[in-house]
Amino acid sequence: MKSPTLLRFAGAALFLFVASEMDRATADEVIHLRDGFHNFRHRAMTDKKAHVAFLGGSITQNAKGHTAMIPAWLKEQFPEAEISVTNAGLSSTGSVSGAFRVADDVLAKGPVDLFVVEFAVNDDQDSMLDRETAIRGMEGIIRQVRGKSSTTDILMVHYINPDLLAKAQAGEQATSVAAHESVAEHWHITTVNLPVALAKATADGSMNWERYGGVHPNQEGYRWATGFMTEALAQGWKSEPETPGIVEHKVPDAPLDPGSYGRVISIPLSQTSLLEGWTLGKVGKELLPMGSIRSDYLDLPVLRGEEPGSIFYLEFSGRALTAFVLAGPDAGTLDISIDGGDWKPVTLFHRFSTGLNYPRTVILADDLKSQFHQAAIRISETKPEGSEGHAASLLKLGVSE
Repeated sequence: MKSPTLLRFAGAALFLFVASEMDRATADEVIHLRDGFHNFRHRAMTDKKAHVAFLGGSITQNAKGHTAMIPAWLKEQFPEAEISVTNAGLSSTGSVSGAFRVADDVLAKGPVDLFVVEFAVNDDQDSMLDRETAIRGMEGIIRQVRGKSSTTDILMVHYINPDLLAKAQAGEQATSVAAHESVAEHWHITTVNLPVALAKATADGSMNWERYGGVHPNQEGYRWATGFMTEALAQGWKSEPETPGIVEHKVPDAPLDPGSYGRVISIPLSQTSLLEGWTLGKVGKELLPMGSIRSDYLDLPVLRGEEPGSIFYLEFSGRALTAFVLAGPDAGTLDISIDGGDWKPVTLFHRFSTGLNYPRTVILADDLKSQFHQAAIRISETKPEGSEGHAASLLKLGVSE
């Protein structure tokens, strides 16, 4: 592979590695061009304005990473365009969380011309999702974005952790990467596979894990990674669409998984029927005395219970029921009964809960018939290993219809 060159943005002390300097075979293994990005280019060139939205975990939430570098590069390509940016990155969250918040955190912000999504790392190391659930989360996101607008251009990126890198070096795909790639193939979404890129760069000496910066890349790592994303965009602009102007992207006749979370609604916490033992208040040390609390969640409404046997009831219509929770050092287990059926335990405590009220989405019920249901949710007598209590702190309830 040739040594990467550097591109400087006019007026900014920012450099990107240019993936196009690689030999073509290497670039083709990293960038899977399944669709173009002509609609964004048309908006930027003709309407002189465009909206870029990013969804992912903490790698996306970093305001100095690719969420800053891509818009800067786009501004260089379209200097007369007004480019607005939505950064909907949220630390620790995976694709299932993404599916249940993309409507509020991205689509509610106005029409999106370019949507960039990454969840391979967090689906692997944080959520530890199996293939089916990773498909349901990522496809749920794509279905909602394309359901809102079939003209939105989408770029899917797989970032890197040691497990994903090791799999790529062995010529394999980690579960999350394989699941997301299957969604991308089904929905004709262009992807950038950074674990493969780093595996190859490590082999030829042009980049390595230490220089890249780790799970959360340093600035050199972000510049290197962003170079592949901008190269994917540039490749997607090379061929003109058959129809000039805005075109609709291909939408498959059916989802890859009918159970994917592509039609979701949020249920207000006030809609629950509470019995004794639950408090509806705000996130803070008064209700969550153990563990640190990230500023993203301070003062948000929370439904908090601590005593085993505390129960509430909920009526909903849909195939799946989820909860977005803060799982702190005292997080316990919830027991769930649907329509009077057997109780099913769902553990809230996470291995990252020991010093932090860890944000995560848990699936309370799934693969239900798409009809009206009654759920009973109670705090279990069972305390998870490592936990200091039985607590449950629910921020949101979600339903997949």
